Amino acid sequence: MDFLNNGGILIYFFIFFGKIAEVAVATIRIVLINRGERTKGATIAILEILLWLAVTGTVLTGFQDDWIKVVVFAIAFACGNYLGSWMEDKLAFGLCSVQVIVPEGEASKKIAQDLRANNFAVTEISGKGMEGERELMLMHIKRKRIPEAVKVVKKSHEKAVIVVNDTKVVYGGFITK
Repeated sequence: MDFLNNGGILIYFFIFFGKIAEVAVATIRIVLINRGERTKGATIAILEILLWLAVTGTVLTGFQDDWIKVVVFAIAFACGNYLGSWMEDKLAFGLCSVQVIVPEGEASKKIAQDLRANNFAVTEISGKGMEGERELMLMHIKRKRIPEAVKVVKKSHEKAVIVVNDTKVVYGGFITK
């Protein structure tokens, strides 16, 4: 890694892409830990800290004489946050709770049947809304399956109210780790 000592344009690329990778990895680590995946999060922390040491050490070495390193570091930090959140959204770690509210009747029965046919466990609860009888359907699913569940519901009832919440832990039921 002589290029880190000699300066030149390669050092800025190292700082930029190294910091983006470090922050993206940190974002994934935090999400994993928050979702109860402590072992995976701790393992990823090793990569994160190695990247942090290499990149930050490079920036701190002579940053007073080369302020461009600091600017590149700051821009890469912002880009890393964006990339990390995008990656987390695509990886969709964890679980969520989905609530579907539709008018009670044939449409609600069809939605429940379609969801079950697509291997979703659904609990149905009857209730009253502002405009009459409603069916509340509850599901606990893996986040990766949210688009599939929404598509099934929207296919049967375009105006269904769908609420998705993050869930940390589900005990029992049909979801397995």
